[in-house]
Amino acid sequence: MTVRSHLVPYVSGCLFFAWMGIARAQVPDLILINGKILTVDAKDSVVEAVAIAKGKIVATGSTAEIQRQAGGATRVIDLHGLTATPGLIDTHGHFADGGVDEVYHVVLSDIQRVSDAAAKIREKAASLKPGEWLVGAGWDEGKLAERRYLLASDLDQITPNNPVWLMHTTGHYGVANSYALKLAHITASTPDPPAGTIDRDSQGGPTGVLKESAKDLVVNLIPPTTPEQWQRGILHSIEGLHREGMTAVKDAALTEPMWDAYRELLRQNKLDERIFVLWDAGHTLESARQALARISALPKPPGSLGDGVLLSGGAKIFMDGSGGARTAWMHQAWNKNSTGVDTGNVGYPATDPDIYRQQVRMFHQAGVHVGTHAIGDRAIDWVVDTYAEVLKEQPTHGLRHSIIHCNIPTDHAIDVMASLQKQYDAGYPEAQPPFMWWIGDTYAGNFGPQRSQRLEPLKTWMVKGVQWAGGSDYFVTPYPARYGIWASLERETLKGVYGKHPFGTAEAIDVHTALRSYTAWAARQLFLENKIGTLEPGKDADIAIWDHDLYTMPAQQIKNLKCEMTIFRGRVVYQDAVAGIAIRK
Repeated sequence: MTVRSHLVPYVSGCLFFAWMGIARAQVPDLILINGKILTVDAKDSVVEAVAIAKGKIVATGSTAEIQRQAGGATRVIDLHGLTATPGLIDTHGHFADGGVDEVYHVVLSDIQRVSDAAAKIREKAASLKPGEWLVGAGWDEGKLAERRYLLASDLDQITPNNPVWLMHTTGHYGVANSYALKLAHITASTPDPPAGTIDRDSQGGPTGVLKESAKDLVVNLIPPTTPEQWQRGILHSIEGLHREGMTAVKDAALTEPMWDAYRELLRQNKLDERIFVLWDAGHTLESARQALARISALPKPPGSLGDGVLLSGGAKIFMDGSGGARTAWMHQAWNKNSTGVDTGNVGYPATDPDIYRQQVRMFHQAGVHVGTHAIGDRAIDWVVDTYAEVLKEQPTHGLRHSIIHCNIPTDHAIDVMASLQKQYDAGYPEAQPPFMWWIGDTYAGNFGPQRSQRLEPLKTWMVKGVQWAGGSDYFVTPYPARYGIWASLERETLKGVYGKHPFGTAEAIDVHTALRSYTAWAARQLFLENKIGTLEPGKDADIAIWDHDLYTMPAQQIKNLKCEMTIFRGRVVYQDAVAGIAIRK
């Protein structure tokens, strides 16, 4: 043993006791007392009170213990038995994009039939000048009484003077009216672009539905979002996240204008949410090189801007498409309407598999975290095998490469993920349990009865020792993490088109594990486990306060959990107007 190795535990111990001494010496500026505080620490400890000083937790314990530390200027929040948890974390969403959609575009997530969409579009069109674009998002055929796509023919009579693009809730396909199709020069003779599909009627004419890269033919014609719109959209998302006890998110497929908006809000001291971004790496080696150049110019996680507030986290790559559009890359043909077969359609790679492998190798060799979108079982196999290959070539530990969505992994993929996590701290699913609920009726129809049983195999991951992190993929599903915790337990669809539990309940998990997937485990995928994810001395005081105790309330009711207060870095950023929680001295 070297002299240095003798000194490491000694120095670490000194630092720990020095911290504890400082913590004891600090008079808290805020204490929470008389609560049920779920710390989500390694022992899943539950305490009554927590003390906070300068934005950090300095002590946890009984109410009596924490009250003894208070000083004359200490503010007190009496929880009166309410439950507190770490601030919840979403490890995959599109919060800049989604905020812009909610503020500036027509929101279609609540429509129940085609006529509902037509009414909203007609109303919006009446406010536009001829030639102005009408943009909307959020529709899902699985929620419509007609159980079919929106089509150009549904839009043409009510929007004769305006181009229209309505993005599907998955973000992987949408519908254009004939005005927009004409601007994009899409006709019956237009071939499908690589990794894209132009939906056609029985005569070969375009229906208006464009999937994957085909949608870019229209989307690229829409005027770009302005810097001010990006900023307003982000602030809108943050305000909503605070109402849901959420204090950190991973925003994926970022572009330069989005990053600039986040940085500007940080400069203005308006970024009251931790944002970990994945840069869009595109589908070519050149686009990946450009992303790497951006990433290399910024601190690597856990390095950040704003002391753990804004992190340039790594790169996002798309391996395949969507479970809604039946474009994800599968080993066997997709189903239709649950028991039917979409003969010959196994989806397709969004990125050429060999190019993808080269992209991952380039990022990995540069020490950059990679998150790969993979929904189909064949895509997931390719992704985990790629991670295994590059890690064997260069065994860098701790980059935490992830499989985003990871909907129906094979047994092989699960075994590889377990091995990668153990050997390299890599291969983590970043899953979205709300898929089973919000788009579950569409998913059940497309995956079919047998494959549906494998969707979001949380229990199997637990048994195999695979750790995962939860998310929403907002705007695909609503972002409240309470929905994800609930869906992890209940596995119910929204409409029950193919029954209440087409995904079965064998893969359901307990609430303790579900909460951990949206807190402690999620923090690791943001490289912030030393700052957030649990309520322990030394961590930042990101805290959510709830009207009920997640650990004891009926699982079915978790979906309706209500956030009473959100604390970010020791500062109250949201308080329910009727909650009755008082902050006193």
